[in-house]
Amino acid sequence: MADKRTPANEKMQAGASSPPPIKEPALATRLSKPLRLGKDCTYDEELRRLQIELVKLQEWIKHEGLKVVLLFEGRDAAGKGGAIQRIAQTLNPRICHVVALGTPTEREKTQWYFQRYAAHLPAAGEMVLFDRSWYNRAGVEHVMGFCTEAEYVEFLHSCPEFERMLVRAGIILIKYWFSVSDEEQERRFQDRMNDPTKRWKLSPMDLESRRRWAEYSRAKDEMFAVTDIKQAPWYVVNAENKKCARLNVIHHLLSLIPYKDLTPERLKLPPLDKTKYVRPPIHEQTFIPEKYSSSGEGFRGSK
Repeated sequence: MADKRTPANEKMQAGASSPPPIKEPALATRLSKPLRLGKDCTYDEELRRLQIELVKLQEWIKHEGLKVVLLFEGRDAAGKGGAIQRIAQTLNPRICHVVALGTPTEREKTQWYFQRYAAHLPAAGEMVLFDRSWYNRAGVEHVMGFCTEAEYVEFLHSCPEFERMLVRAGIILIKYWFSVSDEEQERRFQDRMNDPTKRWKLSPMDLESRRRWAEYSRAKDEMFAVTDIKQAPWYVVNAENKKCARLNVIHHLLSLIPYKDLTPERLKLPPLDKTKYVRPPIHEQTFIPEKYSSSGEGFRGSK
């Protein structure tokens, strides 16, 4: 990906030579103007190409010992989870970790507020994706009254310093806010209510957040005013179209961290040596019932 200097990676770039451009069609060239899905390209093709680049970035993160943190925030049903899924889908889970913390326990409520999040920060060669983060305090906790006014004010005071400390410690901190209109959010809520496989995504808290749309908007504006800092700026994602949002986020992420292609050479599979092994009879093993089959025949085992 082309070398773009941003506050998120300024420290990492200092003293480092810029990586050579990617050999395949450069994204900077291809995306000089927005590509129209279905006309200039297809979603599946672009996602596949970008995911290949993510694998290259992953190898670079591992090789260089980088520590990367991505925060995904935004309205309910804005598409954060889908974007996280597509980023992590083809990556090594030992390198790319997804963190989605639940309600804090009674013990965690007595800790320093950032403590339970700090426990999940990356070591060298790792990337952590936070599906919601410490910004819960500036959003749902503040709007719904789950924290005191003093705790909220302290968060706004401490958060910028906490994030500057992370950056000084060598962490590449990237913050995304997924923005969606109230009309589109309502459409997605209706879709979730009508789809049994998505209904679990809706909670009474989500419905209450819908009723408090204006309060959440003011809370977001106040949060941005204080935490949109030079060392870790907010990047707003137009999430009206989920597929476009996913592609745009991945493309933007790749543009923030310069990397080189360290794809390993193709390996050659050695021939199997079957002379020293005799498989036990298949009937001595317990197989699950075959309700589905590609050929209509049962499993015959390795020959």
